[in-house]
Amino acid sequence: MGLFTVTHRDRGARAGELELPHGKLATPVFMPVGTHATVKALSNGDLEEIGFKIILSNTYHLYLRPGTGVIGAAGGLRRFTGWGGNFLTDSGGFQIFSLAPFRRITEEGALFRSHIDGSSHFLSPEKAVDIQTTLESDIQMALDICTGWGTPAGETAQALELTARWLERARLQWDRRRDEGSFRGLLFGIVQGGFFPDLRRRSAELTIAQDTPGIALGGLSVGEPPGVFAEILAHTAALLPDGKPRYVMGIGTPRYILGAIANGVDMFDCVAPTREGRNGRAYTRRGPLSVKKAEHLTDFSPIDEECGCKVCRTYSRAYLRHLFKAQEILCSMLLSYHNLYFLHDLVGKARDAIAAGRFHSFSEEFLSAYQGGAGE
Repeated sequence: MGLFTVTHRDRGARAGELELPHGKLATPVFMPVGTHATVKALSNGDLEEIGFKIILSNTYHLYLRPGTGVIGAAGGLRRFTGWGGNFLTDSGGFQIFSLAPFRRITEEGALFRSHIDGSSHFLSPEKAVDIQTTLESDIQMALDICTGWGTPAGETAQALELTARWLERARLQWDRRRDEGSFRGLLFGIVQGGFFPDLRRRSAELTIAQDTPGIALGGLSVGEPPGVFAEILAHTAALLPDGKPRYVMGIGTPRYILGAIANGVDMFDCVAPTREGRNGRAYTRRGPLSVKKAEHLTDFSPIDEECGCKVCRTYSRAYLRHLFKAQEILCSMLLSYHNLYFLHDLVGKARDAIAAGRFHSFSEEFLSAYQGGAGE
């Protein structure tokens, strides 16, 4: 199993190191999302230049296209993509959740129809492990059932109990695959339970019982108000074992990230930085900035004068606005690069602040200057 070590603490926040098959991660860490085994608008070289050591790809999408046969023949995701770092792969559970009209859940697994061609597919906990083993994921997620904001307590309870039974099966299959070959990737269980504290506790107990190398907090950032998100995140994180990495799925705005770190969360991911970049929005120390606004027509200052990335050193707001209005691909590339650099730098500064025992003042100072953010 991967070795996770907490090196520094500052009240609830913590910094540490996670040993993975293809390199050590300093935590807390933000992971860019490469759903189709590519982070949109960026090359591997861009990601390495920023300093990323891990990216997230999606089991559901890669299973459908190009298929595990292709990726397996290539020798796994690293050889297929040329990415030299680590991969975390989502189990596909969230996609099955989002495709509710096209799926049917049973004790055995999930039957769903492809969003690409309508073909029928079946995904069981064991198959999710097998697919991710073929992908050679450094961290693979167990198949789970995500329940959205507003789901009744009874339905949420049934989903978490089935998720727990699926995790037990996934753990057994993961053990088998590691015993029979050279696969060294880790398995993370996922805590569900919706927005009911008692159900979150029940799910955490069942997940912890399987003793996976790490644990994810699932079913958050699915439409709930920010205050509810913060309350449930804090409640759930406090239930998890101290000696294992904690991963909150699907958060990518500064306020949510810093709030998660304050509660001892070590890992997070989101599509927001690159999606916002493609839509002409950039993160700055003073809040989000839309380059498409007319006020930037003759503004020759950088996106963020306090940012040290190559985009801010080289290009003006006026030029980026021109690229966006002209529908040039370069605009998406540059803003996506900047946004990922911004979050990577923010999390790095948070790690340093934890080590110095001043994370909470750092967070307060940052957020007082950052006037809200995308999705906040």
